[in-house]
Amino acid sequence: MTEHATGADLLGTRKAGVLLHPTCLPGEWGVLGQSARDFLDFLASAGIRVWQTLPIGPTHADLSPYQSLSAHAGSPDFVDLSELIPLGLLEQSELAQAAQVTGRRPCFELAAQRFFDQARDEPENVTYRHYLDYRAANDHWLDDFSLFTAIRERNPGLNWLEWPTELRDRDTTSLRAFAENAASTIQRVCFEQFMFDQQWQAIRRYAHERDIRMFGDIPIFVAHDSADVWANRHLFKLDNQGRSTVVAGVPPDYFSPDGQHWGNPLFDWDAMSEEGYNWWLQRLDSQRHLFDLIRIDHFRGLEAYWEIPAQDSNPRYGYWVAGPGRNFLDACFRAFPELPLVAENLGIISEEVEQLRRTFHLPGMTVLQFGFDGNPQNPHLTHNHERNNLVYTGTHDNDTTLGWYRGLDEHTRHYVNHYLGTSGEHMPWPVIQAAFRSVSWLAIVPMQDLLGLGSEARFNTPGTIENNWLWKLDWREVPPGLAGSTRELAGLYGRLT
Repeated sequence: MTEHATGADLLGTRKAGVLLHPTCLPGEWGVLGQSARDFLDFLASAGIRVWQTLPIGPTHADLSPYQSLSAHAGSPDFVDLSELIPLGLLEQSELAQAAQVTGRRPCFELAAQRFFDQARDEPENVTYRHYLDYRAANDHWLDDFSLFTAIRERNPGLNWLEWPTELRDRDTTSLRAFAENAASTIQRVCFEQFMFDQQWQAIRRYAHERDIRMFGDIPIFVAHDSADVWANRHLFKLDNQGRSTVVAGVPPDYFSPDGQHWGNPLFDWDAMSEEGYNWWLQRLDSQRHLFDLIRIDHFRGLEAYWEIPAQDSNPRYGYWVAGPGRNFLDACFRAFPELPLVAENLGIISEEVEQLRRTFHLPGMTVLQFGFDGNPQNPHLTHNHERNNLVYTGTHDNDTTLGWYRGLDEHTRHYVNHYLGTSGEHMPWPVIQAAFRSVSWLAIVPMQDLLGLGSEARFNTPGTIENNWLWKLDWREVPPGLAGSTRELAGLYGRLT
């Protein structure tokens, strides 16, 4: 297991980072191999010391990383199947056949079969011993997730609410019988997760060797159609058949003038508290194993969250409900004193939310695109930044900075130019330079902004469900001098520590 970097190692020292989700990397057979190594080599040459991703779990058909099938699992789509060839688990000809006919799942089935056959023939196989250790360390979630996945594959297209009642309601005898019948599928899913972990840890070591830290993201809520909700119904606000009684969302804000109806089930925080927040502590521990720095998305929901009656589709009919606040965070830091958390504090943020964040000395976020509303006290303007916070040119939910700039009205564009001291040429570099110049210890730039791409490269538009999460990095679009110019800018503003 990769050694955890402490908060003291990461926080407070000036650094530059890049935001790029692994799905954006090119890779015929997955990304956690040469594709990720190439990207890390680019970051190292550019003087970038932090790689920020979005949540890395397996997704539903809409591809949203914020609606994962598991709060713990990694996406098997990230696994680079070509890296299984040197392990004797696949052959090049089998990958070629998969490319034309079968797809990834048969490759995993074949590789898993060979892996466990090797283990049977060689009981002292080192990799198999690592597998057994991994199973033992993760059985608190992997048993449920592998069973959940196997049932889903037998019931394609169905939410777990639509499964046969005995499986939906987790009848012990029925689950045991199903697990025996689906043993090979369950074994394959466990193998996929083990290979994900092996490859992720190898990439994380590769990053550390280049003085690059991995920065992850935890959505505060989980998808209803997930192993977590199916296996822990008592921890969520559900009726006796497992349906949500209330769901998550947000009131009208910058991203959506009508508010957003996320539809996620809401936690029963009283039930969570009675169990010592153990489910959350296990979730955080899983992320500590994968990342050096962790963002809690929608941090404000820990102070108060927007609760919408499940029968209402309009988020305007929601209302604020008090969250677990200090009691929850006290439990987190008792369990993990060096927990390196960042609070996503964008949107409608009250003084109570900021007080909670400051009580636990958590860095917050500023986004330069949000700064130009004409108010000189706007916290997103660089002259109002705080050293302990992070600054972004934009986030995965924003348009690219060039797309944003092109979409401004003439008055606001003039304000941006006047504030940044630019004529508007070479956008988005004046905004990137402002982020690097900020007093904030960590400046994050989406890869699309480094490439100077427009709205065609936008990754997500909140409140929409089509044409999101699809953008791919094309190395042919990377200018030859980009790494050098980025490194020069990082050095100019003291971010090459």
